[in-house]
Amino acid sequence: MAQPLQVAVVGAGLGGLTAAAALSRSGHEVTLYEQAPAFARLGAGIILSPNVTRLLGRLGLAAPLCARGIEPDAFLSRDWQSGETMVEMPFGAGTPALHGAPYVNIHRADLHDILLSALSAGRLQLGRRLDGVEEDAHGVTLRFGDGGRARADIVIGADGINSKLREILQGAAEPRFTGKMAHRTILKTADIPGGPVRDCTKWWAPDRHILAYYMTGRRDEVYTMSAVPGEGWGYEETSRPLDAAEMRAAFEGGHPDLMRVLDAAREATVWPICDRPRDDRWAEGRICLIGDACHPVRPFMAAGGAMAIEDAVILDRALAACEGDHAAGFALYMAERIPRVAEVQRVSVENSWMCGPTETDWFFGYDAGSAELGVAA
Repeated sequence: MAQPLQVAVVGAGLGGLTAAAALSRSGHEVTLYEQAPAFARLGAGIILSPNVTRLLGRLGLAAPLCARGIEPDAFLSRDWQSGETMVEMPFGAGTPALHGAPYVNIHRADLHDILLSALSAGRLQLGRRLDGVEEDAHGVTLRFGDGGRARADIVIGADGINSKLREILQGAAEPRFTGKMAHRTILKTADIPGGPVRDCTKWWAPDRHILAYYMTGRRDEVYTMSAVPGEGWGYEETSRPLDAAEMRAAFEGGHPDLMRVLDAAREATVWPICDRPRDDRWAEGRICLIGDACHPVRPFMAAGGAMAIEDAVILDRALAACEGDHAAGFALYMAERIPRVAEVQRVSVENSWMCGPTETDWFFGYDAGSAELGVAA
């Protein structure tokens, strides 16, 4: 390998943590900068499909993933009123044989902790809000809101849909509201009338849907996330409290199995669902974007976090293949990632994933750790 790079990763979400861990393992000197002063345990679940868990397994994280999350028995799609089963994809013991890795539901904060454990001590700096960068022939200077500065050979922008680095590369623009709001809640299984529910069920209505699943093997809590029509946001906050009765009202007349889950909700939050128009300018000079910073994915396919983690692995491999030549590595990374992410975005916008018989091998079976890297355009 060429001389290791000094890498600054901005944003300690799923993609940023994976990038920092992967690049560190490849011998690069990595520092991860996060604007939050501390990590909070946000109340949200996440689904990790086999294309993601196989990558995290190679980082030595398979055991804690399965211990802290749950391998559901199946993914079930049902009609929201009739209760008819539209799709049932069994998982459990057969999933590793079929896809080479498990399918895992987990609390997002638990996943974050697991990824953080893969990072060497001293690599993470909290409370570092990026204000700008200054690039020269020899590297990049990062300027932070606390007045501090740092130097790096390259900068990886993993700072989400409101990325400061995306703004530098693509120009300032507000995220695009999709016309849908997300209602989220975590409820106690013990509060569900009639007892436990299936491990993972998506209920489909003509203009809305709701996903409900357990996040741990204890099956003592159920996470629900719905997407319902909305007229806009108009608040500075990224989320607001929502009366649980309003969340239930959005599915009034639903099947009893759905309504008994919603009847157990005591509190909820509402979030605007946003994305951005496609823009393939993911890298320029010594700056490269990953995850929602360059390609926000609507949360209708459980693929946003997956794409960020795949990005991180491919970027690490591309830099290695180009022996540290960042320009060539960035180009190779984009050549591999843009077509795949574009298809995932298309399917997510269409919201057709698991609505009926669905071909899944192209998604679940993809291996970012071994996929042949082509030639950069």
